[in-house]
Amino acid sequence: MSAERHSLFGTGVGSGTRQHPQPDWQRVVHTILLSRALDELEETQLLPARKILYQFTARGHDVTQVLLGQLMTGARDGMGVYYRSRPLLLSVGLSLKDALASTMMRSGSVSDGRDIGVVFNLPKRDGVCVLPACGGVGAQYTPAIGWAQSLQYRAQVLKEAEANGSIAVAHGGDASVATNGFWAALTIATTQRLPILFFIEDNGYGISVKSDFQTPGGNIAANLSGFKNLRIIEGDSARPVEAANLLAEAVTAVRAGEGPVLMRMLVPRLSGHSGQDTQTYKSPEEISAERARDPLVKLRAQLVPSVISEDAWKALEQRAHDDVQAALAAVEASAVPDVTRSTSHVFSENKADGSVDLQQQGGLLNAGVKHPEGNETPRSEGPRINMVTAIRRTLEHELSVNPRVVVFGEDVGRKGGVHAATLGLQEKFGASRVFDTSLSEEGIIGRAVGMALSGLMPVPEIQFRKYADPAVEQLNDCGTMRWRTANRFAAPMVVRMPGGFFKCGDPWHSQSNEVQFVHAIGWRVAMPSNAEDAVGLLRSALRANDPTIFFEHRAMLDGAWARRPYPGDDFIVPFGKAKQLRAGSELTVISWGAMVERCEQAAEESSVDVELLDLRTLMPWDREAVLASVRKTRRCLIVHEDNLTAGFGAEIAATLAKDAFFDLDAPIERVTMPDVPSPHSPLLLDSVVPSVARITDTIRQLASI
Repeated sequence: MSAERHSLFGTGVGSGTRQHPQPDWQRVVHTILLSRALDELEETQLLPARKILYQFTARGHDVTQVLLGQLMTGARDGMGVYYRSRPLLLSVGLSLKDALASTMMRSGSVSDGRDIGVVFNLPKRDGVCVLPACGGVGAQYTPAIGWAQSLQYRAQVLKEAEANGSIAVAHGGDASVATNGFWAALTIATTQRLPILFFIEDNGYGISVKSDFQTPGGNIAANLSGFKNLRIIEGDSARPVEAANLLAEAVTAVRAGEGPVLMRMLVPRLSGHSGQDTQTYKSPEEISAERARDPLVKLRAQLVPSVISEDAWKALEQRAHDDVQAALAAVEASAVPDVTRSTSHVFSENKADGSVDLQQQGGLLNAGVKHPEGNETPRSEGPRINMVTAIRRTLEHELSVNPRVVVFGEDVGRKGGVHAATLGLQEKFGASRVFDTSLSEEGIIGRAVGMALSGLMPVPEIQFRKYADPAVEQLNDCGTMRWRTANRFAAPMVVRMPGGFFKCGDPWHSQSNEVQFVHAIGWRVAMPSNAEDAVGLLRSALRANDPTIFFEHRAMLDGAWARRPYPGDDFIVPFGKAKQLRAGSELTVISWGAMVERCEQAAEESSVDVELLDLRTLMPWDREAVLASVRKTRRCLIVHEDNLTAGFGAEIAATLAKDAFFDLDAPIERVTMPDVPSPHSPLLLDSVVPSVARITDTIRQLASI
């Protein structure tokens, strides 16, 4: 089906629009007036007084946002929003005090003062949940898609009645339709026929850049007229009663299972982009024309006196003013954030009694999932298997015991993954649980975020480490989510990511650069060197309450050294616990991933009594084991495949220099790749990847000092 279009423009406007029950106009007007009063207070008092530092008015956008909010009645509705969505949040339950406390950076607000005040969220397990907004333009779209797909999954696979008829909304401005996130979300929504409404507010500008720089002709609805499986509706907020009817039509269609709808709503931006924007790029005539289209003025003209009397309207204005002043007094009496807690909630934490300090929204624990007890002792069975088989077998078991696990990515379905890690899983568990995706890493990770927030355990695959770069915004937003919402939201997931050299190399498939994810806030990072540890670490990650990067080294997936017997379906490896492969007294060698095998061979050839530690995880990493070993041997060599400069070895070396300085009898040494990408020619590759010979020579030199 090609895109359907319904417009409020031209002759016979609205003549074919189905009539819907009218909104509660008293409630709608009061909420709009609250939003206006908040904007006025912030612009005229709080911003000049520096009691707020960021101000993004919604004046002009507010009428249709509130009208949409009145329609969010599904038991599991979810919304992805942006920095101008406050009226929408006010209409679905955000309190005035929370709205103001957020912009005024007070304790107990939606971010506890950690994020800019216009970046809202609203956790709800019953009723509409507002996913955490981000500062990045377009970042809200793919998580909203993930929420929409989770509704489909929860209804069809988990048989949750509440998910039937519930929908997702992706709310954004006209400038955001130029972003990767918008197009990734649109592709997913239309190919999968997901229950989502794209609500695009078109005010004609992205800060100072007109909308025809964002999309040809400045009308995204017209440009999408040929899109399959997409219904398109256009409206004008300057005709609010008719806009209300169109919004109801759009929401009704999505709830009825008719697939995605895109609604373009013309709105005036009655103030600058932000409180600092003077709009000098607009002519006086343009500003005057926008003010003449104020939807609130138009709504008043349509409602007074036929629906709301003049006196009742004035009473609503006074009530809104009084409510905002009361909220201001309450916020000014509230506490400022506790600076001693500024580093809390980067990762999941326990309370004093040992129980989990659980986030309000997201993850398996919130969904009531109770995991079986794990066992740190391997119960080896059968022959040695390679790492890729171990990963596949672990995924298969966790899919079997936990119906909330979903595995997806490019080519993971019928093909079984380009590295064969998911071979046969779609046949066993079905395409709803193991499925292919469009070629968009932002879409893969963004939808995983929405799924995790909805209570699933997504296991997205990025085919090669380098391919994660287009998803960096979503990866970063996911990792910081718990911290920037002060533990209101978290999105636990496991991102499987093969990388590193294999037979040959190249700059696109063979990079490691694991340190980027260690540096990223909120991500746990695992780099197993062998099949047994891959099983234990992957199972731990799939049952964890934090997001994890699970790095699968290409050279070890079928490497003979990495093969181990399967350690059992309950085997787990705790994160942050290194493994001692060799005990020694003369020198400590620290490594992870593919370099562990080479370090073991070098230790055997060196004639030095080497103690070898496999870190296994880099976030967290086992500082205590490293310090204890180095204090014993008094010498240390760190070996990793990643580049030298600012590689993770530098972090280890800095820790040793600070905490074991007087225990060292020699300088800390590193053997790494030089600061170049992985070369394609095997000759060039061998010249840069740490070799057994180079590691052996360095061990001998260091031991002789």
